[in-house]
Amino acid sequence: MKNPIISIRDLSVEFNNIKVLDNINLDIYQEDFIGIAGPNGAGKSTLIKTLLNLNNYTGEIKLWDMPLNKFKNWNYIGYLPQSLNQYSHQFPATVEEIVSLGLISSLTWPRILDTKSIKKVNDILNELEINNLAKTSIHDLSGGQRQRVWLAKALVSQPKVLILDEPTNALDPEIRKVFYQQITTLYKKGVAIILITHDTSDIGNYAKKLLLLDNKVIFWGEFGDICNSKEMSNYFGEEAKHIICHQHE
Repeated sequence: MKNPIISIRDLSVEFNNIKVLDNINLDIYQEDFIGIAGPNGAGKSTLIKTLLNLNNYTGEIKLWDMPLNKFKNWNYIGYLPQSLNQYSHQFPATVEEIVSLGLISSLTWPRILDTKSIKKVNDILNELEINNLAKTSIHDLSGGQRQRVWLAKALVSQPKVLILDEPTNALDPEIRKVFYQQITTLYKKGVAIILITHDTSDIGNYAKKLLLLDNKVIFWGEFGDICNSKEMSNYFGEEAKHIICHQHE
């Protein structure tokens, strides 16, 4: 059996003596597309930020069999945060400049883009069909276009895992559908996907597994297992859980 790319054991996180994550145990594999759901304050974003080594924690986290505090290959992980407005209006950045920032950590001093890096930027702009916007200011884009730019920034280093924190919140339904289709295409190309969402009635159309958090793990498994889950029945009710599972017409 393949080794997990992310292994979490007995993970707990506290803020001001309040336990936000309690005894989390997960194995995530390269072939996974995971939707993470749960109410506000359930610990979804805390889990992701802990995986990115941004929080203190107890327990064990390994990335590619390496303890989190010793992990160096951060270009393996692409991250798309919640906010689309990451830069002030005084920051005169173009699309290609924003995307190129996704390569900075992998460059040696003085961190100037070489020909190979420029090609990576152009390739991802073409792949996401925003190459025509390369010279456009980030502030002149629509919400959907801006989301693609942040996605390109997360992908330009060619990560093995893409982590997205509620990426569709500011998108209208049609653009949201296109965005999910783009993510699914990436998944089929071998990029593992970890996606935080409030769209519990929709994420089953795309994701392979569901992690339902409410400070602890309520459910962890494939969508096909939801129907037989007593935990999901207790949490959502018998009828509502079948809306989430997407196993019924």
